[in-house]
Amino acid sequence: MRDMGIEGAWVMEPRIFHDDRGSFHEWFRAPDLHEAAGYGLGLAQANCSVSARGTLRGVHFADVPPGQAKYVTCVRGAVLDVVVDLRTGSPTYRAWEAVRLDDREHRAVHLAEGLGHAFMALTDDATVVYLCSRGYAPAREHGVHPLDPALGIDWPSGITPVLSGKDAAAPTLAEAERAGLLPSYEACARWYADLREWAADGTGAPRVPVSRG
Repeated sequence: MRDMGIEGAWVMEPRIFHDDRGSFHEWFRAPDLHEAAGYGLGLAQANCSVSARGTLRGVHFADVPPGQAKYVTCVRGAVLDVVVDLRTGSPTYRAWEAVRLDDREHRAVHLAEGLGHAFMALTDDATVVYLCSRGYAPAREHGVHPLDPALGIDWPSGITPVLSGKDAAAPTLAEAERAGLLPSYEACARWYADLREWAADGTGAPRVPVSRG
């Protein structure tokens, strides 16, 4: 797995085996993720979205703790996948990194709890599947407008973004920060440390999130 330059974000670049029948690759390997992050992905939910070209989903994030880590790949078509550091106080706060995910290279992206996630469909019927460490919990989930100039995400030119009503009404980064919606880097760091500790002693993460104040 390759570090993306934002703490808690990695790209998995699998080896693909081709023959006259087709191809085979391993798109998720728990040991590789554990080696990179120091803890694994406690799978709670698996999602699949199909998007028309230009569909822009995100930037989505969840309260920490417990947050929601994601492991994302594109199994049909192509998307531009973007990770945004929304953790206030982080050395890379407001930074973003983009990776093309498609059905040719079969890359996958892992983003830790507290990071924002978005993607734009570059093709019709772009099919994205992602594994989540926590299930859907509307009260804990938030968004930042993906076209906010303060983020300055370099979305592909020549494609008109198509947003859901919810994403189009999402606050700007400044508005989300003033409202206290963004996770803090300190809280995220404590949560990552807890996850590593639970992974090391074999207890696993608790069902009910804890906070050390």
